[in-house]
Amino acid sequence: MKEIEIACPIGKEPSAEQIVAAAARSMGVSVKAVSGYRIVRRSVDARGDILYRYRIEAYREGETADEYRVPEYQDVRDAEPVIVIGAGPAGMFAALHLLMRGKCPVVLERGKDVHARKFDMARLSREGIVDEDSNYCFGEGGAGTFSDGKLFTRSSKRGDIREVLHQLVAFGADPSILIDAHPHIGSDRLPAIVENIRKCVTEHGGEYHFGTRVTDIVKRADGGFDVRAAVSDVASEKAACTEKTFTARKVILATGHSARDIYRMFADKGWDLQAKGFALGVRAEHPQSLINRIQYHGKYQPYMPAAEYSFVTQIEGRGVFSFCMCPGGILVPSATGPGETVLNGMSNSARNSKWANSGVVVSVEPEDVPEYSRYGALSLLHFQMDVERRMFDFTGSIKAPAQRMMDFCRRTLSSGLPATSYHPGAVPAPLHELLPEHVSLRLKYAFPEIGNKKMHGYYTNEALLLGVESRTSSPVRIPRDPETLEHVTIRGLYPCGEGAGYSGGIVSSALDGIRCADMV
Repeated sequence: MKEIEIACPIGKEPSAEQIVAAAARSMGVSVKAVSGYRIVRRSVDARGDILYRYRIEAYREGETADEYRVPEYQDVRDAEPVIVIGAGPAGMFAALHLLMRGKCPVVLERGKDVHARKFDMARLSREGIVDEDSNYCFGEGGAGTFSDGKLFTRSSKRGDIREVLHQLVAFGADPSILIDAHPHIGSDRLPAIVENIRKCVTEHGGEYHFGTRVTDIVKRADGGFDVRAAVSDVASEKAACTEKTFTARKVILATGHSARDIYRMFADKGWDLQAKGFALGVRAEHPQSLINRIQYHGKYQPYMPAAEYSFVTQIEGRGVFSFCMCPGGILVPSATGPGETVLNGMSNSARNSKWANSGVVVSVEPEDVPEYSRYGALSLLHFQMDVERRMFDFTGSIKAPAQRMMDFCRRTLSSGLPATSYHPGAVPAPLHELLPEHVSLRLKYAFPEIGNKKMHGYYTNEALLLGVESRTSSPVRIPRDPETLEHVTIRGLYPCGEGAGYSGGIVSSALDGIRCADMV
């Protein structure tokens, strides 16, 4: 096998003949001696001419490609049940992997199915009314379903990424995610994929229970679990719930980074929890045309992908970095309860809106907020909640407190705001005062640094900062044994994914779900 690289203009894919010819030249053999090839990676190179660079594995006669095959799912109608709490990426891929291993996943999801939750999200954007169980964070598919569907992870140690990507393709994703350096699916396409995953699980004997909010986990004397839940009628507007108990020997807890009631339940029971650093800041929204001009050095053409960016810097001992960048995207309200303002970004597959947005956030550690130490393991959770409430209290609604970027850094109120993709709207605000000082000051120094040293033109009053981006990851970790992945004191309970503090993003969460299913 020989690895080669081919560069070609964006919009002009290399033909099979061109690839084989390039492989033959590189290997010093005839074209007939090249038995096949596999495209491994495709990335945009904007350093000079705007090109796609393809990394390709070429094979000589007698060699074969290492083609990945998704293992078969088993019929598990009569198999041992495993309760999976949460139907986000960790829960979904845990359920799929349990099928492969011959266990019956019983998925409990507090929210609604992926299509029904859209109506609750629309109501949130339109009327500011939060359904605490069905929103941009809770419901089938989890938060990632309506956050662009980015599939990039820096970790190769968590497991075989191919199991995640190939299954997504099998369930309807574009095969380009198998080769793109920064793959994404798009929030317009993810719902159908998520629904296909659920159908696969149920067709093989697994179970999905929507409107099923876990209220208690009881460890039985025989070592198994009773998982108690409040079950609502998701097909109606009725508020009444019935109580139901699900029983299994093993439980995978994959509730996501916003399931604050689960952390409180652990704290009330005296089960081990740890405060965990997270990041908090703003959503920065620029015209996409400006980001295109910066990243493509003025060479952008309409057929090119909407430009992305990422950066990280250190300001006074804390990381300041971009998070969940959405090219051609929009801003959405991500509150999970009344009286709080939280923003996130999302993009559809075409990434064709006129705005680009990204979280720009500052790392926060427990020692940064000593005034919250009285809350113990929940110290950063309470800090997070207070910042979200401060944003809401300023506007009196889920309208976002907002400030132009240069005004923010100069500590002056913006006299007017540019148009924004955030449907509930923005209100001129002293965001530099509403944010905690240790966050605000680091952002003040970071924005000019990024604009002067990394992305000339980024630091501008055309950019709008909106508060607050606070759901970057869980502010709590549920500790687990590094070997068995079980909770350190509750055997048979597997804290999993973002909500347990062990992943960040769709792919890493899916891989953690697979690992926990393996250990089960």
